[in-house]
Amino acid sequence: MPLVEYRRKRHFNRTAEPAGKTVKRKSDRRLSYVIQKHAATRLHYDFRLELDGVLKSWAVPKGPSFDPGEKRLAVEVEDHPIEYATFEGSIPEGEYGAGEVIVWDRGTWLPVGDPHDGLKKGRLEFDLDGKKLHGRWILVRIAGRERSNKPNWLLIKRHDDFARPLKEYDVETAEPRSVKSGRELEELAENTFAEDKWTRRGLQKAVKRRRTAAKAAASNGKAATASKKTVKKKSAARGRKKSTASRRD
Repeated sequence: MPLVEYRRKRHFNRTAEPAGKTVKRKSDRRLSYVIQKHAATRLHYDFRLELDGVLKSWAVPKGPSFDPGEKRLAVEVEDHPIEYATFEGSIPEGEYGAGEVIVWDRGTWLPVGDPHDGLKKGRLEFDLDGKKLHGRWILVRIAGRERSNKPNWLLIKRHDDFARPLKEYDVETAEPRSVKSGRELEELAENTFAEDKWTRRGLQKAVKRRRTAAKAAASNGKAATASKKTVKKKSAARGRKKSTASRRD
């Protein structure tokens, strides 16, 4: 049961993430891939390759780069259902991976050689044909560096016509929006304070500032109303005093 760990970590009566199932692929259909930008505890990119009816998945903290000199850490995580490739939205607070998710890139992938053999040996090479990523890439497992039971890999761009130096082109900065909705994480969270780096903590700070500003505006409105009432009362009191004095005269 390849999705046991995925389902064990989630409460599907609380999260909109799909429970999913293993899907049999038609032999004439190309394999799909998806990369989801995820503002969880730390901002990262979830890199997923369709294989054997599920999405083989890695969390890439710094995201992909077209620069072959950039070896990006990719932490292997549990398999996800195929339906997850279209998931975009908010994972509720208290749930596994709580935070905002957008479909940052998607397309098809073609393994170089037998992908099962590549995964087993820790050297999976493939071509990507997506909205943002293209060309030859490779995932290389790092031997002996696992801090947990989740193996660490490196995601590396191969030298080809699509390779570009990072200082010349940073795909993350150049292409921040969802290929599904056209939204950025900030827009998905309905947040106008975009100066924070989009970690979960940054999101919480921005929301707090927004609420504080709203309370201040409401408080100022109440203060202004109270001030007007005070002025009216003082004016009425002065009027009554003048009237009393006039009658005495």
